[in-house]
Amino acid sequence: MIKAETLKFIKDVAENNDREWFAANKERYETARADVLSFVEELIPVLAAIDPAFSVDTPAKKCLMRIYRDVRFSKNKDPYKNNFGISFHVKSNGVPNPEYYLHLQPGKSFFGVGFWMPEAPILKKIREEIDYNTTEFLEIMDAADFNSIFSLSKDDTLKNAPKGYDIDHPQINWLKLKSYIAIYPLTDKDILGAGINDKLKNAFESIQPFVRFLRNAVSQ
Repeated sequence: MIKAETLKFIKDVAENNDREWFAANKERYETARADVLSFVEELIPVLAAIDPAFSVDTPAKKCLMRIYRDVRFSKNKDPYKNNFGISFHVKSNGVPNPEYYLHLQPGKSFFGVGFWMPEAPILKKIREEIDYNTTEFLEIMDAADFNSIFSLSKDDTLKNAPKGYDIDHPQINWLKLKSYIAIYPLTDKDILGAGINDKLKNAFESIQPFVRFLRNAVSQ
C-alpha cells in the first residue's frame, strides 16, 4: 500500500507547483518516490504471474514515470505533475501492446488498461475486431468479473461514425471510440488500505480477456 504522506506530498505539489517550493521539499519527494517504487516492486511479480507477456525482471524504476513535466509545447507551464504515473509496459516485439497504467493522485487515482489514442492503423484493427467478433467483445464487456470493476472510457469519442461504418451500426457507440481504455477508479481509502495489492491482483486477472482481445486485434 501507499503511505498517507505520499498522497499528501502529491497534494502539496499541486498547491505549490513551482521550482523553489519543490527544491525546498526535495527530501519529501525522494521519500514519496521511494514509497511508490517499493509499491511497484510488490506489484511486478503479481502482474507477471498473471500476464506472462510482462517480464518479472522489469525494474520498478522503468515503470515509474518522471514527475517533471515537458512544458515546451504546453500552455500549462507548471513544472511538475500532480500525480505519480506508473506504466507496466509490455515489450512490443514489433506489435503494439495494450498498456497497464496506474495513476496515483489524491481523489483521482485509477488503474487503466488498453490503448490511449492509438495510431490510425491500430484503431482500425480494433474496430474491425469489434465488428467481426462482436459476440466475444460483448461477452467481455458484460462479464461479471469485468463489469464489477471496470468500465470502458468514453472520454475520446468521434462525433460521427468512423469511415466504413454506418451510423446505425448496432455497435456504433463502441466503434466511435478513439481510445480503448478500461478504467478502474480507486479511492484514497483504496490506495492507502492494506488490501490494495489484492484489489489490483483481482483487477489484473479480470482484465485479461480484454487484453487478449486487443492483442489479437492488433496482431492481425
